[in-house]
Amino acid sequence: MSTMIAISGLTKTYEGGFEALKPVHLDIREGEIFALLGPNGAGKTTLISIVCGLVNASGGRVTVGGHDIVRDYRQARALIGLVPQELTTEAFESVWNAVSFSRGLFGKPADPARIERILRDLSLWDKRDNRIMTLSGGMKRRLLIAKALSHEPRVLFLDEPTAGVDVELRRDMWQLVRGLQADGVTVILTTHYIEEAEEMADRIGVISRGEIILVEDKATLMHKLGRKQLSVHLQEPLAAVPATLGAWALERSDDGQTLTYTYDAERHERGIGDLLNALSAAGIAYKDVNTTQSSLEDIFVSLVREKA
Repeated sequence: MSTMIAISGLTKTYEGGFEALKPVHLDIREGEIFALLGPNGAGKTTLISIVCGLVNASGGRVTVGGHDIVRDYRQARALIGLVPQELTTEAFESVWNAVSFSRGLFGKPADPARIERILRDLSLWDKRDNRIMTLSGGMKRRLLIAKALSHEPRVLFLDEPTAGVDVELRRDMWQLVRGLQADGVTVILTTHYIEEAEEMADRIGVISRGEIILVEDKATLMHKLGRKQLSVHLQEPLAAVPATLGAWALERSDDGQTLTYTYDAERHERGIGDLLNALSAAGIAYKDVNTTQSSLEDIFVSLVREKA
């Protein structure tokens, strides 16, 4: 898979000396969904704004589709669609005219059929003649997406796209994103809804205090950093964990009804069967067992805490 966005040594220092981005090195593949996660103020929006040409970098280099965003800014910018956090739209314009105008800004010829398809995909077709000021917040969010897609970009940035929107819109949006990926569009999203990244993303990047601290395939990340817990539900309450089971570092619930074994999903040496055999040897009967695994949110919180 070829590289669509190449970021090398990117930095940004604002007046007053605040270092929003330390040297950032990041390659984003063509056709992937890349989730950029980080706490507020970590540098997510600054990074996106530089790539999209809205903020000037202090140092480093970025190319989009092989085009330098400074030297070949027109070609690079034409490849990019951006859905910003802020609902900034022209209040008195109609939905149809706003989307058509956005397409024209990039020098694209009029294509009513494409505009209609975009509006239908985003459930905006019935609102095409409405003034933007009459739309709900969720509809305005859909409109921003329509505007970003109007010039047929090959890269789509979604900066907190589902913040404050209803469940239906969130579902529609991810269905649309999957369709774009199927067409070869590269999608980069930032989100506070980590379960969305867990469901949608191919790769995860974590940024903290202006630094990329991790980039990993989602499945690999979940396997490498995830921790599993085995809960053993006992037939009779246990007053204390027998000394013979000390090597397992079992945690006893307050009521003594459950023993919990926490282990590394990748590196645990003792098998679950060995533990169950050890329980039986200790005369401890159990009626049920179940396992759980760390979520992406658990991993994210752990990484950011370690960096802090």
